Amino acid sequence: MPVVIRDARPEDAAAIAAIHNPLIAETTVTWRSTPTDPADRAAWMTGRQEAGFPVLVAEGPGPGGLAGYASYGPYRSGDGYSLTVEHSIHLVPEARGLGIGRALMALLVERARAQGLHAMVGALTSENEVSRAFHRALGFELCGLQPQVGHKFGRWLDLEIWVLRLDDRAAP
Repeated sequence: MPVVIRDARPEDAAAIAAIHNPLIAETTVTWRSTPTDPADRAAWMTGRQEAGFPVLVAEGPGPGGLAGYASYGPYRSGDGYSLTVEHSIHLVPEARGLGIGRALMALLVERARAQGLHAMVGALTSENEVSRAFHRALGFELCGLQPQVGHKFGRWLDLEIWVLRLDDRAAP
C-alpha cells in the first residue's frame, strides 16, 4: 500500500502534538521536557512554512489519521549556514518499520535539493540506535559527537551530528 505524504495543514496541529508528546514524556528522542499543545505545533508549523521550509505528514495509523511528520529548518543562525538545514522526523510506534520514515525523508531530501540546499543535518541522541541505523542507511555520515551537551531524566546525554550532502558542488 503506497504511503500518502502531503504538506501539513493547520488542522494537523493536534495530531502532530499527539505524536510528539509521548516522545517528550517517554524518550530521549527529543530533549524537550514540557509537553506541547496544538497551538504550539500550529505556530511551529506556520513559522516553518512561512520561512519556506516544508512540514510534511504521512497519513496512516495514528492520531488524526497521521502516522508521522517530518520537517527541516535552519541549522544555525548566520549567513554562512544558509545552505544547511536540520531535519526532524517522528513516527507513531505502529508506523515504524513500514517504510513511512524512508518515504518522508526521501521527500524532505527532494525538497531540500529543489531549494538549492547543500547539506542536511540530523542531530541524534547517541543512545538512539534505531535512528543511527536509519540515518546510516539513508547515506548520512556521522561527523561529530558532542558529549554531555544535554540532559533529561536525570542524566547527561550525548549528541551525534549526522550529515547528508545534497549535492557535489565545489563552492556555494
